[in-house]
Amino acid sequence: MVSRIRTLLLVMLAIATGLPTLSQAETHRSTGAVFVMTNAASGNEVIAYERNIDGSLEQGRHFATGGRGSGGTTDPLASQGSLTLSQDRAFLLAVNAGSGTISVFRVHGDRLSLVDRVPCGGSEPVAVSQHGNLVYVLNAGGSSNVVGFQFDHAGKLRPIQHAIAFLTTGNSGPGSLSFSPDGQFLLVTEKLNNRIDAFHVQLDGTLGPIVVTPGVGPGTFAVAFAPNGAALVSETGPAGGSNASAISSYAVLPNGTVSPISASVPTQGAATCWQAVTPDGHFVYTSNSATSTISGFAIGTDGALAPLPGTIVATLPTGSTNLDTAVSSDGKFLYTLDSGTGLVSIFGINEDGSLTNLGDTGGLSATAGFNGIAAI
Repeated sequence: MVSRIRTLLLVMLAIATGLPTLSQAETHRSTGAVFVMTNAASGNEVIAYERNIDGSLEQGRHFATGGRGSGGTTDPLASQGSLTLSQDRAFLLAVNAGSGTISVFRVHGDRLSLVDRVPCGGSEPVAVSQHGNLVYVLNAGGSSNVVGFQFDHAGKLRPIQHAIAFLTTGNSGPGSLSFSPDGQFLLVTEKLNNRIDAFHVQLDGTLGPIVVTPGVGPGTFAVAFAPNGAALVSETGPAGGSNASAISSYAVLPNGTVSPISASVPTQGAATCWQAVTPDGHFVYTSNSATSTISGFAIGTDGALAPLPGTIVATLPTGSTNLDTAVSSDGKFLYTLDSGTGLVSIFGINEDGSLTNLGDTGGLSATAGFNGIAAI
């Protein structure tokens, strides 16, 4: 019903604007996929949705990771990057926090085939990042660390000798990790210590000594890179603050220090944790989970952030705690994983960065501990 209504609205819009209309078959031609991770303790799975040309999603297929999630309810992993596509989008990597393993799927549109599953090298993996032939996993349990693997053309992971690096404290609450676009640095966020850790990536895939920079604002949560090399860090804000979350951008200096470019630009929302950058690097969107909103920012060539008009560019369905978010590989659509309502919300990305609400897809448990979303 939702798909038929969306198609009718698109036809009416095309008639009103003089644009050519799309037939039902054209509207529902598959152009990509969206992946969501269940993080179920009884058996972790990835749900794969076929993406239509209008951004709508078809009923998802379930693929077992072969490992166990952590279970829980809302945001049990408290991380960004628990489900990550490889740079070429040929593989999907998933963490199994409950069994301490990493799973690798080969991607065939909205169909997945499991090609590898390996121990994470620590305990409670919460995020994973890939660049070229390297994969690093972020382990939150025990002595918080990152562990490196060689990643081959078949999607197989092989541990790299001595490729383990510890964070500043044993219980640092790590939230994310991300390779710089040139692969020279790996950044890690520590939520409990409000720090950004930088490691120089050596030629053999191991990491150099940790370089620690305090977060410029309170509540450092997640880091992601824009294509121009600016590191974007979401900040939940001070405890007790009202809509006091923010996002900052940093330049990574040759010595590993991260230097602020735009410091704590307000998102006008609360509990800003996740972010998604458009493939062209023009825009970044933050998911403000406590206010069920999305904020949008333009990214300058120098990495400076400028709020889009109104800052808040979308509002989620009532009762949603919007968690992780992803942009499709063609840059046309934004998807959010909504705990509390069991939805994946769908937005069209316009040329000026504004968002158009395109509805949602249901079928998820409103109370399960889903974490992680990725899109092609």
